[in-house]
Amino acid sequence: MISTDAALALRAAGLVWHPASGDRFQLDEPEFEADVFTVSEMTIEPRRYPTGTILAFNGTTEWALDSVALEDALWLPREDQLRELLRGAFRSLVRLADTYRVEISVRGEPHVFEHPEPADAYALAVLELLHRIA
Repeated sequence: MISTDAALALRAAGLVWHPASGDRFQLDEPEFEADVFTVSEMTIEPRRYPTGTILAFNGTTEWALDSVALEDALWLPREDQLRELLRGAFRSLVRLADTYRVEISVRGEPHVFEHPEPADAYALAVLELLHRIA
């Protein structure tokens, strides 16, 4: 799973989240730092309003939280979602002895990113693309 630091960096770089079933997130509150939640029609669902999107908790969670604004949640994209964000730039994921290497190509120029966790290696590659867009 992607690290909180990598998710924060992606958000700061401008990655926009459109919540869908199966997405994981954390709340930007210190007391929930270790908790990871999953969007699901049965328990936590996105509700879109003209004023913004909220994540509504449908009463099956352990604590009494009705809803949170989307901007108060930190999306933790999965590996497949990060790979999809790379689209045609993605070239390969290679497992090395103690790290994972993701290679992308931007305008024919190769870029390589390594991290002990594959999701974070993908996140580094997505960050590169976001910085090039900005």
